[in-house]
Amino acid sequence: MTSQPPPAPPAMPSIKILIVDDDRAICDYMQTLLERDGYFVKTMSDPTTIEDEVKHGGYHLIVLDLMMPKLDGIEALKKIRKIDSDVAVVIFTGYPNLESAVASMKLDAVDYMKKPFQVDEFREVLDRVMRKKGLARSPEEQLHRVIGDTIRNLRKEKDLTLKQMSRRTNLSVSLLSQIERAESSASISSLYKIAQALDARIQDLFGEY
Repeated sequence: MTSQPPPAPPAMPSIKILIVDDDRAICDYMQTLLERDGYFVKTMSDPTTIEDEVKHGGYHLIVLDLMMPKLDGIEALKKIRKIDSDVAVVIFTGYPNLESAVASMKLDAVDYMKKPFQVDEFREVLDRVMRKKGLARSPEEQLHRVIGDTIRNLRKEKDLTLKQMSRRTNLSVSLLSQIERAESSASISSLYKIAQALDARIQDLFGEY
């Protein structure tokens, strides 16, 4: 009787975020920040096509800049609400005022934040939104993210490529990449090999967790 292979671990939910800001630098910065945290991110610099994007994108969260030349954030939010009354929306603005804050809340924005923002403050808003929507990561998923980030940082500190790590550990480049992106959970044996290759202790890979 042949033994059955163990079931594959469930895939982590892909949380989709749309960033709408006419400033490309802001879009690029936020995309890098959020993708590093494991989110699927798309950016838009032209808000005039937001209706089609929201209709077909399946987003969990939309981050809207308030001051945009072709369509301001409040008008964009009105268009979003005609299509999706449930998607979470965070308004960003470099020019906060009571009128726009009240208008945002009337349209069920979950938060109204001043630019420039603190990364930790934004992550707190994200965590709150995800908990409210039932999308918060489990402790196990959070641990995978910490391990992946720690391994990537240690590897880069030593100027090692994934290919070099693969030779040192006898693990595939694909598996190493998945571990770093928290898309696959590493076995203790794999973590031991990775720690050895990085001249680290296995407990070091758990970061501050």
